[in-house]
Amino acid sequence: MAQEPELTLVEHLTELRKRLIIVASTFILSLALGFWMAPKTLTFLKQQPTAAHVEWNVFGYTDGLMIYVKCALVLAILITLPIAMYQLWLFVKPGLLDKEAKGTIYFIPISFLLFLAGISFSYFILFPLMLNFMSNINDSIGALETYGMQQYFTFMFNLIIPVGIVFELPVIILFLTKLGIVTPDRLRKMRKISYFILVIVGVSITPPDFISDFIIVVPLLLLFEISILVSSWSYKKQQAKQALQQENFEE
Repeated sequence: MAQEPELTLVEHLTELRKRLIIVASTFILSLALGFWMAPKTLTFLKQQPTAAHVEWNVFGYTDGLMIYVKCALVLAILITLPIAMYQLWLFVKPGLLDKEAKGTIYFIPISFLLFLAGISFSYFILFPLMLNFMSNINDSIGALETYGMQQYFTFMFNLIIPVGIVFELPVIILFLTKLGIVTPDRLRKMRKISYFILVIVGVSITPPDFISDFIIVVPLLLLFEISILVSSWSYKKQQAKQALQQENFEE
């Protein structure tokens, strides 16, 4: 199938403006919804086992407000993210063939689900282990733990958001493979360097203990290997398609 007619620069800018307005409007509405949902969300988080031993102290007049705003922002981002990805797909769609457009639309739900999987993994598995490790360290030196909302939620957000982003790796690799920027062979040659980078990333977002590092580094390495398999599958599919087109052309 042929591509859609090429747009002029002005038409591209007009289309981009339209998509940005939709995303911005969605974010504003989502932020309003996030402010409404924030108290209930914070109450839910407070009832979780990880927060059972934490007193909801505030050490500054703005601590409660800042946590309220951060929670609303995170909720707004989660709601806006699939809409933003869909608008991005609509923006690049005119430059794609019909089959390419139908194939790339699946990137949106898959990437969003992977992001949610990363957040869930970091919150329900990694976050409790990290809190337990740091509590044990404080107990070993006889420190009295007096935490506030600001410390608890800042630490939590600084962990779950980066892990959620890192879980997007297979989708990013698949997208780059479809664009021809990376190939499975190139990824295999870069395996040692990639492992080194992923280990550094994993260690940088976890406390300096072997258990936490192991829990985050192993999934990252597995994600990279899954990315190679996904890239290989996509690359072979593209090669077979090109070979079939060449045969039809020669006939």
